[in-house]
Amino acid sequence: MTDQRDLFHQVQAWSEADFEAETQAETARLLDLAQAGNTEAIAELTDAFTGRLEFGTAGLRGQVGPGPRRMNRVVVTQTSAGFAAYLHDRAARGETTTPPSIVIGYDGRTHSALFARDAAEIMAGAGIRVTLMPEAGPTPLLAFAVRHLGASAGVMVTASHNPPRDNGYKVYLGDADGGSQIVPPTDGEIAARIAEAAALPVTSLPRSSTYATADSSVTDDYVAATARAVLAGLPVDNDGEIIGQHSTLRIAYTAMHGVGADIARRVFAAAGLPLPVSTPEQDAPDGNFPTVAFPNPEEPGALDLAFRTAREIDADIVIAHDPDADRLAIALPCADDPAGYRRLTGNETGLLLGWRAAARERRRAASLGETPRGALACTIVSSPALGAVAADYGLDYAETLSGFKWVSRVPGLLFGFEEALGYLTHPEHVHDKDGISASADAIAMARECAAQGKTVWDLLDEASERFGHFASAPITLRLGSMAAATEKSARIRTSPPASFGDRAVSRAQDLLEPGLAEFPANVLRYDLADGSRVMIRPSGTEPKLKIYLDTFSDVGSGPGCGPARRAAAEAALAELESDVRAYLDGLA
Repeated sequence: MTDQRDLFHQVQAWSEADFEAETQAETARLLDLAQAGNTEAIAELTDAFTGRLEFGTAGLRGQVGPGPRRMNRVVVTQTSAGFAAYLHDRAARGETTTPPSIVIGYDGRTHSALFARDAAEIMAGAGIRVTLMPEAGPTPLLAFAVRHLGASAGVMVTASHNPPRDNGYKVYLGDADGGSQIVPPTDGEIAARIAEAAALPVTSLPRSSTYATADSSVTDDYVAATARAVLAGLPVDNDGEIIGQHSTLRIAYTAMHGVGADIARRVFAAAGLPLPVSTPEQDAPDGNFPTVAFPNPEEPGALDLAFRTAREIDADIVIAHDPDADRLAIALPCADDPAGYRRLTGNETGLLLGWRAAARERRRAASLGETPRGALACTIVSSPALGAVAADYGLDYAETLSGFKWVSRVPGLLFGFEEALGYLTHPEHVHDKDGISASADAIAMARECAAQGKTVWDLLDEASERFGHFASAPITLRLGSMAAATEKSARIRTSPPASFGDRAVSRAQDLLEPGLAEFPANVLRYDLADGSRVMIRPSGTEPKLKIYLDTFSDVGSGPGCGPARRAAAEAALAELESDVRAYLDGLA
């Protein structure tokens, strides 16, 4: 009872300090129910008011609502005050200009614009030079703006592809960080400053409306820079004409109720690419996401309406962005699929776009009489196929921890990707995944295939012939809590497998050990004697244990061997998946 009284007292104190009518009213409603003994209200308040929403390398992300463990105006205010204090620390160390500067963007989610204005006012009140983006826009645009405007930092208010109830606060650093997301130990330093700000009365944190609002030139410059980068890398024929520029290509598109549609169309037009036919119900921003249960192109059913549009126009390719347009999904006609289309996996698209980037670099180098240089990179849980591409083209190759905060920092990066539909195709402009520039390259790739009388499926077969076939599959174990996922991972660590079925473990790595990765990470890697690989990690944002499986086949040789290699690798993958599931079941 004492603990419950303490909880109610804390809730009441929060409500009195809250300056947003909507969350004040929700707090009052829940408190009334809880004091009347409603167990659901007590559980909700306990969850919302026990601790704080944790600030990490991805910033903040969580459910919108009252309390320190939710996204709301008080939490955004405290976070912005703490981040401003950190930027002043950085300036005092000579790591950025004085006074520091920041650019703030936001997507089309509920409360995103309001949270962005709170961040701008608090930052300005703390003596930071602030530029607020003029309207809702994609995350890649904000990442571009940090570099383009020479800002010390950036904030993007977005929850990307999370459920409608969520929002977030994503942080970038300029200067030596080059507009990348933060990495440890910076997240801990910022979190400490946020804790200091949260200990003060929220009304004592100064605000100012003296900040700049960007004009349309930032968006115009992003469109122009992206289109130039795409055009510069397009292959030409013997007459110097861009391959496929006169080919007809039918494209279906969905913005997934997000903010990618208008700027994507502008980029496509500026790059001379065919314009898509949009899925009308999903083209305009809508933070309620009324036509999808989960606005993530990876989720089953998320592309159903896009596939309907594709069937109506007999589309050659489907382009899908997530709500903040930093991710890209593509789908192709597939007679074997009931929908008539199949979405490529992130690994398949990453292989194709990475191959394309390698070929682009080879052409550039040849035109100057140079040797190709630079690196292809992917996260450790993505397919190792990109390594085979890099070796074939004489390029460097890197595998990083999960997240573009790591991928974007690879020296000499030409292209990077993660299997969760994230691609960085032009790192000279943006140091984060960019679904818009990646979709422009994907459309150009499909157009070139059409001009040569083949499909993107054919291109995947050619990749298998050239590099061998890499098959990949995820296993996701949904658990009751984040702690349960961490505990499951710990049991695997203390009782490691010697084999999965008949496949012996030839090398085991625990990336919590210093020196094996950029930063110690809760990831277990098992390389198997037959060349297969198993990666296991708890999700950093959801109560899941995520397992990534990879197999390889180079059976046969010469033209036409691609399908046989695919069949062999996928058969091995099915066996490995069965063996891994049996192992995990044995841990229960």
